[in-house]
Amino acid sequence: MSLVPISSLPPDARTWCFGASATPADGALDRLRSALGAFLETWTAHRADLRAGFDWLHDRFLVVAVDESAAGASGCSIDTLTAEIKRLEREAGVELLDAAPVWYREPSGSVQRVTREQFRRLAAEGSVSAATPVFDLTVQSLGDVQTGNWEVEAGRSWHARLL
Repeated sequence: MSLVPISSLPPDARTWCFGASATPADGALDRLRSALGAFLETWTAHRADLRAGFDWLHDRFLVVAVDESAAGASGCSIDTLTAEIKRLEREAGVELLDAAPVWYREPSGSVQRVTREQFRRLAAEGSVSAATPVFDLTVQSLGDVQTGNWEVEAGRSWHARLL
């Protein structure tokens, strides 16, 4: 069995974070979860089962993680994951593979998605600052997500160059 609860994976599990262009409608989100679960149930690398899990966080982020202690994700297996995410984008009606936007948390707690240029403008207007929480989707370990290290102040991440 390849699909496991993401909480059962170790902190060093290899992780991919995908930010959604919008929150999928309830039915679309249910279909996305079901389809991704079915995919991960059979996900392999060089015919070895990959022990993997996923979660949907803050209504905007798909997090997929794999425990590479027994079998590591290969280039081909990552390509199949990417192809599945592309398929799920169409099914859920949201973009998931676009890494160019900036996701940040407003003081109200809601998560926003803007272009990098819009983030620069918001910084110039004073609407966002070095203290604004942003999501770093480039994190590579599940532990970073679980401990909140993927949500950092903009001034302490690659986002600082946009301020």
